[in-house]
Amino acid sequence: MNQHAMDQRTIGEATTGGGLLVVAQWEAKEGQADNVAKILRDFLPQAQSEPGAKLFLISRANDNPAQFLFYELFRDETAFRAHQESAHFKTYIAGQALQLLAKRERTQYALM
Repeated sequence: MNQHAMDQRTIGEATTGGGLLVVAQWEAKEGQADNVAKILRDFLPQAQSEPGAKLFLISRANDNPAQFLFYELFRDETAFRAHQESAHFKTYIAGQALQLLAKRERTQYALM
């Protein structure tokens, strides 16, 4: 999963003006890692195209493919709430992925 939220912008351009950074760590239940990865591959392009998403990355751990790391930069708290209310979030994340997880942690940060 090596896509990002923008095609032509640089990281510097994406972070200009600050934003709300959300870092999430997931661990899939035993035997569910590939199913979670498929759901995330379907979800990612839609999340990246949200108007409030400045940067949206999902990674899978090399040494433990059941672990996933999300690095999401939103324009602001309103954009993050809109992300969570989007049809694709409700379908793929809330509706399919969360039930396949053994662990889910999220932390929010303000850019410096």
